[in-house]
Amino acid sequence: MHHDAYATLRVSREAGIVRVTLDNPPVNVLDVALMADLRHVLTTLREDESARVIVFDSADPEFFIAHVDMSLVDAPDAFDELAADAPEGVNVFQALGELLRHQPQVTIVKLAGKARGGGAEFVAAADMAFAAIGRAGIGQIEALMGIVPGGGGTQYLVSRVGRHRALEAVLSADLYDAQTAERYGWVNRAVPADELDDVVDRLARNIAALPEGVVAAAKRAIAPENLAGGLQREHDAWAGQITLPAAERLIRGGLAHGAQTRDGERDLEGLLRKLAG
Repeated sequence: MHHDAYATLRVSREAGIVRVTLDNPPVNVLDVALMADLRHVLTTLREDESARVIVFDSADPEFFIAHVDMSLVDAPDAFDELAADAPEGVNVFQALGELLRHQPQVTIVKLAGKARGGGAEFVAAADMAFAAIGRAGIGQIEALMGIVPGGGGTQYLVSRVGRHRALEAVLSADLYDAQTAERYGWVNRAVPADELDDVVDRLARNIAALPEGVVAAAKRAIAPENLAGGLQREHDAWAGQITLPAAERLIRGGLAHGAQTRDGERDLEGLLRKLAG
């Protein structure tokens, strides 16, 4: 895997660790290109016995993954090719989360900036996530667009934080800071921003250096939950909302008012609440 193999990712390796840096300016939206690259890198690494840990971070200190590309509202067929490869019983967005959740390597997210919507789903699907105090933010903001999370987020949230806090996160649609996310269990730990690299690097190196078979054995014993029924319910809930006129109006309105620009994304919740109000 060369640095230039991906349009939206930078991939590098050191003993047993693969570092995947998301780089899809201006704000790392989860668009077709980024989804295709993520899917490709995960699929390629599945068969790679020399890789034990995958660390995800962002080239953009302010944004990890902004959210799913809102311009899809006017390009409904954009994901068709990716959707054709999605396993039975999951939609194209859930398929990415499930791929990540079932990755044989240990997957760690280094969350230094914001992850909303599909970005929050990606964080919650990974094995572990560490968030920078004062800089990281995570939120399921879909409700502000007239929809609900549809890429695994509802199920991954319940697994991590429980039903009551999952309902709060989905219906408040707020951006949660690192400490609150840690207290809820949405991320493993909130760490001082200047220590994030050291904390994650030390953990990744220690895991990569474990004796033969330990990682695989641990992942076998601590297996990901089967969420098939919940993912189907989530998809039905999402699909029932996305076709309503309100969702289309809010998503188009969001784009018109600066969503997916750096300025608009700084307080996307505020921008969307104004439109909905």
